[in-house]
Amino acid sequence: MRRVTGFILAGLGVLLVAVAISLPTWVSSQFIKFPLSENQTAVLQAGNASYFSAAVFKEVTGVTIQATYTIKGEPGKGSSSVAVWEQTSSVSDITNHRSIQQTTRTFAFDRRTGQLVDCCGANVNGNASIHQTGYSGVVFPFGLQKQTYQVFNTTLNRPLPFVYAGTATVGGIQTYEFVEDIPATQFTTQAVPGSMLGVKTPVVRAPLFDQEHVINYVDPETGALLDVNEHQTVTLHNPDTGAQALVLYDADLTVTPASLSQVVALDGSGRSEITLIETTLPLVFGIAGGAALLAGAFLGLRRKRRDDMAELENLPPWRSKAAMEPVQGQRAAELVGVAPGLDDGPQELAAEAPEGDGPEALDP
Repeated sequence: MRRVTGFILAGLGVLLVAVAISLPTWVSSQFIKFPLSENQTAVLQAGNASYFSAAVFKEVTGVTIQATYTIKGEPGKGSSSVAVWEQTSSVSDITNHRSIQQTTRTFAFDRRTGQLVDCCGANVNGNASIHQTGYSGVVFPFGLQKQTYQVFNTTLNRPLPFVYAGTATVGGIQTYEFVEDIPATQFTTQAVPGSMLGVKTPVVRAPLFDQEHVINYVDPETGALLDVNEHQTVTLHNPDTGAQALVLYDADLTVTPASLSQVVALDGSGRSEITLIETTLPLVFGIAGGAALLAGAFLGLRRKRRDDMAELENLPPWRSKAAMEPVQGQRAAELVGVAPGLDDGPQELAAEAPEGDGPEALDP
């Protein structure tokens, strides 16, 4: 019975060790993914900002601007490998309680690598012809590397480099810092009243330029964006001279403390899940498997010795004595196997004795 128990324990040990090895590799790749269903909000604010207000038809300065980014997952559009999220951004002047701009975006991405995928109704402000490539900027890949990542920019509608710039601690979590620098770049033209540019033409089609300096702080383990500093300036230029004519938007946005705490807490739960699957459980299963293997081997060997000794002890006295005389200190199984003449019985041993050794030699 102990030998059977030993075999069972050994088999269980092998299974547990195999599970410990597969958890941080195959199992991790199957279960650690970005979710299909997501619902989170991030709030950024900028003081001493400025923008051109269509409501009062002039540039408004020295106000506080708030940008609210809302992410909502679309499980019905996703799959086991692709997630589809909808992002809405609302920018408003909270000093004067005016809406400045609202944009929408639907993006699909690989649930493991975080790379954008062109499918599932992806669009920018309803324009499905815009092909989103690179990374969304909302999430980055698990196991982030210290390298440059191409992140899709929804103003210029093309991916731009986010360059690794070092590490920083956010909410007690060490993050990788990535920087995007965009010099003043024309991204579209817009029909505006000539009076905005100081010309007599009623309507002028003027170029718009975008300039950005963005710093992202990303958790390298989960790929989650924890903090961001986003300074954007949009200017209107004179189409004849090319000179800057008007600042349409200028704000240096940072995440509010309340929003930062919420994002860090959410990321903490994700880190715990990854640690459980890739570190804690493999360690527990590895130790348990090793212990089961040792226990199984011990019981198997111990049972074998006892079985051999039991066979020796059950021999008739004449066989046990004959088996023990040739070699002392050997294993019981070896003694039984090599003792000469053990299958001949007591009669044969007596027959081999020399003449004169038995009782007959004393008979006159």
